[in-house]
Amino acid sequence: MFAIQAKAAGGPEALEWVEVPDPVPGPGELLIDVDYAGLNFIDTYERSGVYDVDYPFIPGREGSGRVIGRGDGVEGWWDGTRVAWGNGAASYAQKVVIPASAAMYVPDDVDMDIAAALPLQGMTAHYLIRSVFPVGSGTKILLTGAAGGVGRLAAQLATHRGATTVGTVGSADKLAFSLATHTIVADDWASVPEQVEKLVGKVDVVYDGIGKDSFDHTITCLRPRGLMCLFGGASGQVPPFDLQRLNKLGSLFVTRPTLADHLGAEQEWRWGELMGHVSTGRLDVLIGKILPLSEAATGHAHIESATSVGKTLFKVD
Repeated sequence: MFAIQAKAAGGPEALEWVEVPDPVPGPGELLIDVDYAGLNFIDTYERSGVYDVDYPFIPGREGSGRVIGRGDGVEGWWDGTRVAWGNGAASYAQKVVIPASAAMYVPDDVDMDIAAALPLQGMTAHYLIRSVFPVGSGTKILLTGAAGGVGRLAAQLATHRGATTVGTVGSADKLAFSLATHTIVADDWASVPEQVEKLVGKVDVVYDGIGKDSFDHTITCLRPRGLMCLFGGASGQVPPFDLQRLNKLGSLFVTRPTLADHLGAEQEWRWGELMGHVSTGRLDVLIGKILPLSEAATGHAHIESATSVGKTLFKVD
């Protein structure tokens, strides 16, 4: 089979289209014929050496496809079953092996590109809105990156539950992609608290995926006893800060959650709700770009340019 491989850490040009041996499923694993592989920022961190991986390295944790084989001990996943996954490895390939526990059933009325776009970004949006701070009617939210994959989905999930959302985007040309109740351009993070205050007053929860550049400003948008949820660091990691600031700003709470800690027994519930929203048309999944898998380097350069909107996918032929 063919796959995308990086033989050493480097820029997007390190990604090569190469022939590699077919994977073989072991006990508890499924062999998948891949339709689409999802592109996520963690793929760029691993390719570039920011995160340690063993080279040569095939990126990709997410995708959709059809079951074509099983290892020992696997039951209930028959050949041809449509599945998606967000907890795999080496998904930039024509075939991939994943744990059977990571496979999530894709209903017939959900397109496979949509299914590939949701395992990481959709499940992240779900745990933020449904679990980290259980959003309900009247909740006021500040959400960074509202035109991005997670932000755009989280805004919709929050709206369905009766919340008022203020979303930020990085430039005016991204305003049209946001589905937040209100959207502001955050080209100067110092101006964001005043803009939010004028729109909705103080908010109950901040979902911040930007990190270093935004944190000191977005945290001041919270009401007393509000929650700062830092779920990413697109601009870099937040440096250590004085916990006394939480006292001075109104007895605030801060959390730094990860998707892995919100799956396990909750995976089927989260995925089922997302599939239900897609099937009924309540969730608009924006796929910004679909490229052939052989052009993975172009995709990496695209999302690293900070010009992407929605989800970028690779079509596997």
